[in-house]
Amino acid sequence: MLGTAEEDAVQSPAAAGLDSRRALQLVLAGIWLLDGVLQFQSFMYTKAFGQMLAGTADGNPAVIARPITWQATLVGHHLVLLNTIFATIQVLLGLGIATRRCVRPALAASIAWSVGVWWFGEGLGGVLSGTASPLNGAPGAVILYALLAVLLWPADRGTQALFPAARAVGTHVARALWLVLWLSLAYFALTPANRAPGAVSGVIGEMADGQPGWLGTLIRGAASLVTGNDLAASVALAVSLVVIAAGVCLPVPVARASLVLAIVVALVIWVFAQALGMILAGGATDPNSGALLALLALAYWPARAARP
Repeated sequence: MLGTAEEDAVQSPAAAGLDSRRALQLVLAGIWLLDGVLQFQSFMYTKAFGQMLAGTADGNPAVIARPITWQATLVGHHLVLLNTIFATIQVLLGLGIATRRCVRPALAASIAWSVGVWWFGEGLGGVLSGTASPLNGAPGAVILYALLAVLLWPADRGTQALFPAARAVGTHVARALWLVLWLSLAYFALTPANRAPGAVSGVIGEMADGQPGWLGTLIRGAASLVTGNDLAASVALAVSLVVIAAGVCLPVPVARASLVLAIVVALVIWVFAQALGMILAGGATDPNSGALLALLALAYWPARAARP
């Protein structure tokens, strides 16, 4: 049986996980601030930024691609003004989420902004173009910001919260969102483009360019390890993602183990397949999906008073 203090924590969602949710909100705020700083880089004030935006239209249906191309052209014509606005918005989102009085409107604004950037800045993460992969950031790093904003919304449903992400939307909805995300990643890992010879090693190997020596060496070593075993690597990744997806629906000890696996897989992807989001190489607009997946896993960590 649970002790009195543990019973109070289970029965009171305000007591269970309050600090952990706020801590996660602050980490999310810090990532938005980082994105704003990255958007202020000199690279973003060159034609390369508009070309990068236009490139996300490739392979997408016309109804998705045409607005992206139009927006990229607009950015090219008003580069300094629009990029400064983009960067400032992201800084303000970070500051707003970090301020208790502004956290709700800031999270709401971050959802709207994330959805817009997912379309116009990431081409829906390649989901419709057949190029999506857990290694290259599928389903799009910025849509994970929106998901985190929903799960970390400062509200309680008045029922027991087994983990911070369940406090605002409830356990069943939170688990359903987790399953959709991680099972979709498992599916993307097994698409024809990602099962092809050299697919995994190629994605990893190309990230070494422009990196500091130590990171480039690590990435090239990982690419060499996978070379010739790309299909096996894709299958192993997919199996791991399925295990992670199912984990949060299982008893607490198993859930914790699966969340540890989720964090490890996310960080391995972030370091070796995403090169820390290319932040050290210049030209990055965000830390990419690996870091955000790890943060998401922490939002599902069982509360201390959760029953085993």
